[in-house]
Amino acid sequence: MRSIWRTLDRGLARDIGLVCLADGVVGLSYGAISVGGGLPLWVPVLLSIVVFAGASQFLFVGIVAAGGNPIAAMIAGLLVNTRHVAFGLAVSDLIGGGWRRLPGSHVMTDENVAFAMGQDDPQQKRAAYWAGGIGIFLCWNVGVVIGGLAGSVITDTDVFGLDAAFPAVLLALVLPALRDRATRTAALIGAVVALAATPFLPAGLPVLLALVGVLFYRTEKPALEVSR
Repeated sequence: MRSIWRTLDRGLARDIGLVCLADGVVGLSYGAISVGGGLPLWVPVLLSIVVFAGASQFLFVGIVAAGGNPIAAMIAGLLVNTRHVAFGLAVSDLIGGGWRRLPGSHVMTDENVAFAMGQDDPQQKRAAYWAGGIGIFLCWNVGVVIGGLAGSVITDTDVFGLDAAFPAVLLALVLPALRDRATRTAALIGAVVALAATPFLPAGLPVLLALVGVLFYRTEKPALEVSR
């Protein structure tokens, strides 16, 4: 780990460190919301270690805490994480082979993939990926434990507005993708379908129905240049 940080330049190391701390704060809110919502402490802790996927974990806890079916919550979480298939193809060479494959895949997040792909030097890419992944994993899990312990003491997490962290975090995660027009269209259609189905279906199912918006996703084709 020490050699990884030595490979990074000072500015990149600072940026990765700040992102790790920010994820730790989000993990704290996740732990508090989970335990405050009635789940035992071991559930968010185990999910954070084994699953380690913030958006999916928030989605799972949100659906279950609202009385939704855990199976539907699990399926929704898996669908949210399908983007990691493309991530894996992009950073396959950075992870390396042999024993590194499993831990390298496990610490894959949006953030460390973005940091890695933003570098030009191969060594910097690899160092950014591993430093970001390991740092976020540690900070996230420490934050979850602290937040879970706080949630077990605080009887009503709504007093601190922690219930708003769930939709706020998900919104922050999807905002960058909404810059694309095709993505906005698909998201809008999915949101309309989910809202329309909410009064009639159990919690968790409207989220799955929102996936019909993907059918309306159309990438814009570049205009062909006509030579004269």
